[in-house]
Amino acid sequence: MSVQNSDRALSRKQRLQEKQRRQLAVVDTVDKAEAKVRKAEVEVAMAVAEAVQVFGGVQEASEGLDMPIQTVQRFLGLARDEAAAAANVVESADVS
Repeated sequence: MSVQNSDRALSRKQRLQEKQRRQLAVVDTVDKAEAKVRKAEVEVAMAVAEAVQVFGGVQEASEGLDMPIQTVQRFLGLARDEAAAAANVVESADVS
């Protein structure tokens, strides 16, 4: 009877390990998707920042891009944050 219980426990353990493996795979997939979304947002932010320069201002870019001013400002903030982060990375590399 003891052998049967250990077989059942092993089977249960294997099922739980497989479930955990699938959950980790899903988490990994979501993490990769979030990274792609972040990269795409940064690319859009940089394009919006360039559009603001080309159009001559936030209001003009908002009208030219048919995008609400708040959205343009959000992307400008993201572009500034990204530029500051890149500057910090370069500065850190120079110090090392």
